[in-house]
Amino acid sequence: MKFFRLDLLTLLISLFILNSCKNQDTIGLGVNSQTQVNGTMIDTSTIVVNTVKEDSVVTSGLTKLPLGYFQDPIFGTTESNLAASLSLPGATAYALPSGTISIDSTRLVLRYSDGFYGDSVASSYKLNLYQLQEAYSSNTGYYGNKVWKVNPALLGSITFKARPHDSIKINNIIKGKPDSLIKVPSQIRVPIDNNFIITNFFNASSATLASNSVFQNAVKGLYLTLDKTLSTGAGGTLMLSNTDSVNVYCKISNNGVIDTTTIKLPISQFAASITHTYSTTINAELANTTTSGNVFYLQGLAGLRTKISFPNLLANLRNDLLKNGEDIVLNRAELVISPAPGSYTQYRPLPKISMYRLDIAHQRILLQDATPSDSRSQGVGSFGGYYSSKTNQYHFIITAYLQDLLLKKTSDYGTFIAPVDTLNKSSVDYTATPSIAARSVAVGSDKTSPYKIKLNIIYTKIKR
Repeated sequence: MKFFRLDLLTLLISLFILNSCKNQDTIGLGVNSQTQVNGTMIDTSTIVVNTVKEDSVVTSGLTKLPLGYFQDPIFGTTESNLAASLSLPGATAYALPSGTISIDSTRLVLRYSDGFYGDSVASSYKLNLYQLQEAYSSNTGYYGNKVWKVNPALLGSITFKARPHDSIKINNIIKGKPDSLIKVPSQIRVPIDNNFIITNFFNASSATLASNSVFQNAVKGLYLTLDKTLSTGAGGTLMLSNTDSVNVYCKISNNGVIDTTTIKLPISQFAASITHTYSTTINAELANTTTSGNVFYLQGLAGLRTKISFPNLLANLRNDLLKNGEDIVLNRAELVISPAPGSYTQYRPLPKISMYRLDIAHQRILLQDATPSDSRSQGVGSFGGYYSSKTNQYHFIITAYLQDLLLKKTSDYGTFIAPVDTLNKSSVDYTATPSIAARSVAVGSDKTSPYKIKLNIIYTKIKR
C-alpha cells in the first residue's frame, strides 16, 4: 500500500490495515493470489473550488435573530437590521386596567441567544429603535433582501458593550408588594419614549384593542438598527432570542389605592434585513468562475458558500483501471478542509459547515453519506463538518457519494460547502441560514500550501 500524503487520521487507518502485513502493497487476509485484496490511498489534486453567493433566504420566523454591523477586514461590511411585529398582551383582545394609569418607564427587552460574532472588547454599539411605516404581517414570509419603510422619528436608543454571557440585575415589579432586585440572563434593555405607548396603546380605540390583527395593523411594528456613525470599532453581529417584548412599567391609581404593575406587549415575530458589501478581494473571487480558487470563503448570514467539484476523478481513477480490466471499490473517502493560517487569529472560524448536492431540478438534497435511508450512511456524527481547534480542520466522509459518481449512478449537478448553525445535532442541515454569523477563509487548490484542500481515498482494486 502506497501513501502519498498522511495526516493523523489516515496514519491510524493505514497502521491498522498494514498490521502483520509483509507486503506493503497487499492487505494480508490469509488468501491466495486469486482472492487477495489490494488497497491504495491517494491524495488527488483534482478538486475545484469556487466561492459563490448564497441563495436568498426567508428571515421571518427565526429562532435566532441577527442584529449587526460588522466591518470584517477580509470580507467587507455586513449589516443586519430587524423588523418586528408588536402584539397585544397575550396576543388577544385586551381591556385596559381600570383606574388612572401613569407610566414610569418603557423598555424593549432583547435577550441574547448563542452566536455573537465580532469584537466584544474594543467595540461599542449604539442601537436605535424606530416605528415601521408599513405593517409587519405575521402571515408573510419576508426575505433577507427586503428594504423596510421606516418612520425617521427616533423612539429610543442605547449605547452598550456586547456582553452576551453576563447576567444583569433588574427591579422586579410585584403587584401588591415591594419591588425586588433579581438577577436575569444577559439582555439589552432599550428605553422607549413613553408617548409611543400612550398614543398607540393606552389611547387606542376599543376596536383597536379588541383584535390583535387590528392592533398590529395600526401600530405597524418596530425597526431595530445599529447606528453606523455612533458605534465604534470593527463591530459585530449580535444573536438575539425570539422571545422578546416591550415592557411597560406603570402605576395604577384606583379608588385611592396606588399599585405598580408591568404590562408586556410581546413581539410575535422578527424579520432580518441583511446587506453584504464585499471587499475587493471577495469580489475578485466571486468573479472567478473559470479556475479553481487558491482560497475559498464561507460566510454566515446567508453570505457566501463554495461550489466544489471533482472533474478528473473518474478519468484519473476508474478509467485507468478499466484499461487493465480492473475496477475499484472505495473503502473510505475523506475530504479535509483547513482554514488559512492567519485568518482565524482575530475572528474564529465557523464552528460547523455542511456539504450537500443538487438534484436534477437543482433542489438541495443530502449527500448519500448524510442520508439516513441510505444503508451506507454512518450517521450524523461520522459525516462530519465540525471545526476542530486541535487540528485546525474540518472533515467530511463522502465515500458513498464518490462511489456513486465513479459508477455513474449519480450525476454532479452541483455540490456545495456552506455554513450551518450548530443547534441541530440530530440531522445534517443543508438549507441557507441567517442564524449563524461566523465565517471561514479556507485554503483551496493552492499547490504551494501544505494546508490545501485534500481528498484522501482508500480503495480496493477488483477484477472485472
